[in-house]
Amino acid sequence: MDFISLVLCTVCIIVISAILSIIYDQCVRQKFKNIPQTEGYPIIGSTLDLIKLSPYERTKWQISFMEKTRKEGIFIQWIGTMPLIWMFKPEYLEKILPSTVNITKGDDYNLIKPWLGNGLLTSTGQQWFHDRKLIGPTFHFTILDQFAVIQFEKAEILLKCIEKKRKENSGKAIDICPLLTNVALDIICETAMGVDINAQELDTPYTTALRNFTDLAMERFFRPWYWIDWLYFSLPAGKKYTSTVDTLHKFTTEVISKKKAERQSQSDHTDTKTEDDDINIGKKKRKAFLDLLLDQNEKTDTPLTDEELRSQVDTFLFAGHDTTSYAMIWALFLLGNNPQQQEKVHEELEEVFGDSDAPATTKDLAKLKYLERVIKETLRIFPSGAIISRKLIEDIKLDVGTIPKDNTVVISIFLVHRNPEVWPDPLKFDPDRFLPENSRDRNPYAYVPFSAGPRNCIGQKFALQEQKIILSTVLRKYKVKSMKTLDAIKYIVSVVLQPDEEVLVQFIPKK
Repeated sequence: MDFISLVLCTVCIIVISAILSIIYDQCVRQKFKNIPQTEGYPIIGSTLDLIKLSPYERTKWQISFMEKTRKEGIFIQWIGTMPLIWMFKPEYLEKILPSTVNITKGDDYNLIKPWLGNGLLTSTGQQWFHDRKLIGPTFHFTILDQFAVIQFEKAEILLKCIEKKRKENSGKAIDICPLLTNVALDIICETAMGVDINAQELDTPYTTALRNFTDLAMERFFRPWYWIDWLYFSLPAGKKYTSTVDTLHKFTTEVISKKKAERQSQSDHTDTKTEDDDINIGKKKRKAFLDLLLDQNEKTDTPLTDEELRSQVDTFLFAGHDTTSYAMIWALFLLGNNPQQQEKVHEELEEVFGDSDAPATTKDLAKLKYLERVIKETLRIFPSGAIISRKLIEDIKLDVGTIPKDNTVVISIFLVHRNPEVWPDPLKFDPDRFLPENSRDRNPYAYVPFSAGPRNCIGQKFALQEQKIILSTVLRKYKVKSMKTLDAIKYIVSVVLQPDEEVLVQFIPKK
């Protein structure tokens, strides 16, 4: 074949492929003709447009499309020829979240599997059912009482850190993100693994890796060419990701190994810290999530392997760290913008604790009904787990048509909670939305900060307890004033819903 013929054949193949791709693209789109669709191009969809946007601009894009489709409660975003079916209508969530069949997470969760493996967050099918049944008893309310002791201790350290920062800044506003992130890190590491990493006062390779992982995962998610493993892991970004995961795995593996050795020897000497070791196991012989998991593991006929144990512990760390810290950051931010609601919190704290400096008991926490509503309203406006996705195993029928299996559904909890069709004046901070009389007729899927159905968050009671303990401890000592308003602060829907700038809050000692 001569050169001209070769060129002509190549051109024909390219043209035919493009035509077939466009025809396929249009056929797929036709299946969803009754559902609003985002703007985009044939074959590539909206991929290029989203890549050009900053994380904050992507969040604004989500909100803008919710406004356009608020009555429908559903729209389709095209990533190449793949439809992502966004839902934010409670009635649609009710078709998916209670299902025991459509429990498989979307392909985007594969991007965090190098760290989390097939832990409870990422697994599916029979393995997920087995693991959920195994892990469930570790979150019994009597265990939460043990965890509360640790949460109170870390809250006291947080008070010292706040006062130190406040004095360094002559009483002016300080960025609360590092403070709340570090206290959550301290709590999750000691409750998950029984390890005191002292994150509020020290930096270690492990704490640095934990802080970096979310940013690396989101960077990969919004660059589709990074989804190709061989390409991504050959690039500097992929090598940094691998190094971060290796650091995280090494630490957890060492903890599991030491825990198992300790159990085998039944030694009373639990402090194994050395000069070269960041691991301080078994402080005061408390049982951590890992201890409880090992207890459960010994009772089952199908015990988890060491690698599977590591995946579950890493999942608990991942799911219980940033989610809780940002929830507390947003709670203080919103209270700092709403003095009337903050005053009600202080009145309730005064009523329960008076002038006492003693740590709150779990009975005291149960009396903090208004603070609980503050937390709920915070998680409505700023749900930590803002987006979840499911890859459909079976078709689902909606009033706009049937969504065929093998498609990915994106459930935007963030948009559900801000849907004006469900929540009047959605950006108004009003904890009394959650009074019993105001919640009675609300669709149960209108408020799902911890998801719902069989795959709801197994640690939600732990998270709510932690938030109550930390917030009550801080607000017993200080009043707070935010430097920015809700309409001015920048935030992004990432792996968690997080600020895109410093969150400056002034702490004013109570008299």
